Amino acid sequence: MNRIDQKFQELRRRREPAFIPFITAGDPDLETTRGLILELERCGADIIELGIPFSDPIADGPVIQSSYYRALSRGLRVSQVFECVKGLRRETEIPIVAMVSYSLVFKGTPENFIARAQEAGFDGATIPDLPIEESEVVLRSATEKDFRIVCFVAPTTTPERMSRIVQCTQGFLYYISVVGITGVRDALPPDMRENIQMLKGMTDKPIALGFGVSTPEQARAVGQVADGVIVGSAIIRELEKHMDKPVAERIRVVGKFASKLVAGAKGRL
Repeated sequence: MNRIDQKFQELRRRREPAFIPFITAGDPDLETTRGLILELERCGADIIELGIPFSDPIADGPVIQSSYYRALSRGLRVSQVFECVKGLRRETEIPIVAMVSYSLVFKGTPENFIARAQEAGFDGATIPDLPIEESEVVLRSATEKDFRIVCFVAPTTTPERMSRIVQCTQGFLYYISVVGITGVRDALPPDMRENIQMLKGMTDKPIALGFGVSTPEQARAVGQVADGVIVGSAIIRELEKHMDKPVAERIRVVGKFASKLVAGAKGRL
């Protein structure tokens, strides 16, 4: 069974939401990435969303854009990210979802990218710049490989498209909580609960919410209604604060910060 499906089944039996941290591969180096994934798992993360840096991010705010720049400025290549994850699979079975531009998927054909990603140890991918109307080949290739393509819905998605996306998404559904780009926000949108409940009326697939979650209190509010809590910019911003420290110290402080978010998401505050 795909690790993503297995994890959500396990969490549903425990009546817990998934905590899904996002980090950027190679920010500021792959040694840090490797250590962070293991530390985040130790601190209670259930699934890792690992961004594969690309030069023209679609939905990412300045914090994640900066992390991509740092990684790319060192010459990071997709093959190096695959090697990093392949090495990690000797130490962990945590589900890992790539966040990747379709330009990188298309370059070597979707079939080849998915085969390489799965062989490396990825369990799925989110492709923010791939419209559902153009995703048939990717979805079919993923199904054949027991790989999961996680699709997005937003508050502005039309009912017709939302119905199609909900039907097609694999592994879980990524609900974008706000209109706009990723980033730290002071408050969650007032219609969050209502929109997630509406989506739950359309599908039994897990629904994870991202964009804007940055504090343990916000994570708790999301965890009370969604099946997954995704936090990215706040974690990367915490890493940024400690770039001048040794790798082990960077990892330790980010893990400490993530532990508080896990406690919030799981209702242990």
